[in-house]
Amino acid sequence: MELSKLTKCLSMVILVCFSFSFMEASHVVYHTQLTSSPLSKGAYRTGYHFQPPMNWINDPNGPMYYKGIYHLFYQYNPEGAQWGNIVWAHSISLDLINWVPLQPAIYRSKPFDINGCWSGSATILPGNKPAILYTGIDPDNRQVQNLAIPKNLSDPFLREWLKPDYNPVINPGPGINATAFRDPTTAWMGSDGHWRVLLGSRKPGTLRGEAVLYRSRDFVKWVKAKHPLHSLRDTGMWECPDFFPVAVNGMKGLDTSENREGVKHVLKVSLDLTRSDHYTIGTYDAGKDRFVAENSSDDDSTGLRYDYGNFYASKTFFDPVERRRILWGWSNESDTPQDDTAKGWSGIQTIPRSIWLDVNGRQLVQWPIKELDALRGKGIHLYNTVVKSRSHDEIKGISSAQADVEISFDVPSLEKAEPFDPTWTDPQVLCGLKGAYVNGGVGPFGLLVLASADMEEKTAVFIRIFKASNKHVVLMCHDSSKSSARPELWKQSFGGFVDVDVEKGKKISLRSLIDNSVVESFGAGGKTCITSRVYPVNAIGAGAHLFAFNNGEQDVRIENLTAWEMKKPLMNGL
Repeated sequence: MELSKLTKCLSMVILVCFSFSFMEASHVVYHTQLTSSPLSKGAYRTGYHFQPPMNWINDPNGPMYYKGIYHLFYQYNPEGAQWGNIVWAHSISLDLINWVPLQPAIYRSKPFDINGCWSGSATILPGNKPAILYTGIDPDNRQVQNLAIPKNLSDPFLREWLKPDYNPVINPGPGINATAFRDPTTAWMGSDGHWRVLLGSRKPGTLRGEAVLYRSRDFVKWVKAKHPLHSLRDTGMWECPDFFPVAVNGMKGLDTSENREGVKHVLKVSLDLTRSDHYTIGTYDAGKDRFVAENSSDDDSTGLRYDYGNFYASKTFFDPVERRRILWGWSNESDTPQDDTAKGWSGIQTIPRSIWLDVNGRQLVQWPIKELDALRGKGIHLYNTVVKSRSHDEIKGISSAQADVEISFDVPSLEKAEPFDPTWTDPQVLCGLKGAYVNGGVGPFGLLVLASADMEEKTAVFIRIFKASNKHVVLMCHDSSKSSARPELWKQSFGGFVDVDVEKGKKISLRSLIDNSVVESFGAGGKTCITSRVYPVNAIGAGAHLFAFNNGEQDVRIENLTAWEMKKPLMNGL
């Protein structure tokens, strides 16, 4: 079905659903909104990232593909721009870029979820039957796990969902903290024909995070396994766990139940202590139902992350059409709560990313889904351009407030690389210490995005290269310290190390998706990713500029740069 046909088919549905889903917040009065501020101009609203027309959103829930249509559910407050009154909002798409809203799929209506309908996942059962497991908050404020099923399987839009009265299907039993027991994963089936699902938890009275395992024959009666699939001390509550297989070779994704030779597994947890997503690559022992992390992939807060910036509560799903695994993540606001209320919305979902195992086997690689390219409009190209030491050059020819920029740098020499201190173990701290405006040897070099004409406002996306005892260390950063003239904002620097042999080719690439108040960057083809939320005063709309810069002693060369203006897709009625 073409997008135009989908839109026409749903035109009447949208009118009903849109009013039901979003217009409940029409009573909100924006007392702090000023006619001269970026808030009043809507300058911070994203153009091509997923968000509803108004109100609060957080975790992506239950993404799936069913009868030709992609579905995304998400945590949503229909009554305002702050967290609360959470329901499962629901949108559908043919291409993961253009979205149509439906009425909420799950909302508080039964004793087992009367105090909340929190996060969960979707599983496609045999016979192409979707099922949702989600966390409900009962009258005693216990976190219990509930099952929801479609009312009509012949409806490809899955507009109505039933919550059977036999819920909850999983209660917090002995040894479970009833207030730290949530966010069921997509289930997988073992060779014994039993379903398995994980719940995020924290061992009572401790800071040991746990991925608690349950098994079921029929997806209704679940039994807790004797041991967690995995746990680790001093990591705190594990939220939004995710567990899935990845192929050792190739970029294709795998169905969640697949487990064979040539497959590794990924365990991801969202650490409530640090509000960041961490993943571990390892081996799944299906006989013992235990996960063993590999030595190259630490399974605590020092380990691998999907994204080293403002990114949390992520969820993947297997796309059977393109045979790929797709990652969604929530990026919340770093603006003030008062301004969130003033602009009438809070939170976005990052661009969906294809993910696969790197050829080195040590980490995942992420890249924006190919469908995003359809939004590219006017473009400009630069080739073989030198960026001199201590200089910046404006990249002209496109409107850059809403853009997609790909750039490949050639670093002809590494002789001037600064020495790397082995105590620099935290890349975010290092990015704060060695920011974009601290002169270096090889770097910092990269892009200045959402920059004002006078350069007073700018967000730096950059690379810096150090010389360790036996190798070069590549650091990638977002420096938001000068992103806005507004002094009250949180202007955090973010950073991650890039696992790339820069000595071999002396090249490094960056891609940045710029969208008014969000910058998503991908280093070295997606080995390291960083998302930032920024809120300039002057670098908005036509006032946003784009620069290449180099604050290192060593000249660098832009081997190739292509930048496109990005068009706005159909986004939930706007």
